[in-house]
Amino acid sequence: MTNTLLISATEVAKELGVSKPYAYKLLQQLNGELKEKGYITIAGKISRKFFYEKVYGGNSSVKGE
Repeated sequence: MTNTLLISATEVAKELGVSKPYAYKLLQQLNGELKEKGYITIAGKISRKFFYEKVYGGNSSVKGE
């Protein structure tokens, strides 16, 4: 795991053990939530912090935080 601000669909797929197409779908959904809140988004990437909050409920003992 890198300490970058954004997590890519490839990393999401590995982290969750899902296919890349499903990871892209998930990122599209999460980016939609961020867009509704007025944030700027990048297709195929998402804030690492937001991802871990949504997927793991913000649990600080989870790898990557």
